Amino acid sequence: MTTVGVEEEYMLLDPATGRPVAQAEKVRAAAGLEPFVATREIQSELLQAQVEVATPVCDSLEEVGGHLLRLRLAVTGAAEAHGCRVMAGGTPPLRQSLPVPVTDQVRYRAIQRQAPQLVAEQLVNGMHVHVAVPDRHMGVEVLNRIRVWLPILTAIAANSPFWDGRDTGFASWRTVVFDRWPVSGLPPSFADATDYDARVGRLLATRVIRDTGQLYWQARLSDSYPTVEVRSLDVQLRTDEAVMFAGLVRALVATATKEAGAGTRSPDIPPELLGLGMWQAARHGLTGELVMPEGERCRAADAVAVLMRHVGPALEEAGDSREVTSLVERLLRHGSGADRQRRALEAGGFEAVIDLLTEADTGVRADVAWPEGPQGDQVDDV
Repeated sequence: MTTVGVEEEYMLLDPATGRPVAQAEKVRAAAGLEPFVATREIQSELLQAQVEVATPVCDSLEEVGGHLLRLRLAVTGAAEAHGCRVMAGGTPPLRQSLPVPVTDQVRYRAIQRQAPQLVAEQLVNGMHVHVAVPDRHMGVEVLNRIRVWLPILTAIAANSPFWDGRDTGFASWRTVVFDRWPVSGLPPSFADATDYDARVGRLLATRVIRDTGQLYWQARLSDSYPTVEVRSLDVQLRTDEAVMFAGLVRALVATATKEAGAGTRSPDIPPELLGLGMWQAARHGLTGELVMPEGERCRAADAVAVLMRHVGPALEEAGDSREVTSLVERLLRHGSGADRQRRALEAGGFEAVIDLLTEADTGVRADVAWPEGPQGDQVDDV
């Protein structure tokens, strides 16, 4: 079975104002003291109002869900102990008038000196899925094939419509915010692993980016583990929706691996067309039309159906088909996180939106057995 791991980023909010609050180090330290939680599973982020969790390497979606539930509850309890709330949304609906302080690390301080305004506005939370590949050569083959599906994944995962107390008109404003860095957006197509490494080397040689952690492509190779990392997803409201995306991404990687092994050529899609498709996905999410890889427009639900047909055999082979399909169907019925946030705003204003983003319902069945603390490696976000 192909292994998978997940990282989730959360924002810490002041319960009185609903705005980000710089309590990350206290929350991270307290969460690390929880039973069955290792300190390395709770990580710091660029800004002091954010924390990140990282699951161990998992064989099954049940493991992914159990670990995410365990980690979400640990962070939530630690946050409550320090007078704040954990937000599972791609952007905070409200912001402080002054920038949130940067985490006191050499790397983060250097990034702030380079791009102070971008750092001040980097209040965005994503979900990253790592899927194992046999080697870097196959990893590049996989990247070349899955990149065309990232806009559809982004549309399904859209969960960040609000910014500075306004509706941005985008379903995933996080996607727009993250696309302003020097190396960002959809990854290019590469000839092979040697080409990948050479082109990354040339980027590093410019000294505009400090390290491979600043390759903010929406999918990339991990430097620490033999994995492909998909980074195009907003963090999800519910744990079971995060599990759904872990299953979808693993199935995409498995499908691409099988195609590469059979000698099938990777899609040759113009980068400008893929970029347009990503913009359309971030703009409309599941509420409008999406642009398919070949350029045709279709309803979002139809695009999702095409994706599900593409990964269907891989889902079946992994034993994930029933669970992932039912979760996708539920999401299409009830809407993305962006859709639900907008309904909450209409019903009760931003107070209702923040309640939605910080509610205790994690979306995982109460009878799921919680896995014990980590027995192996964590997934890694460099």
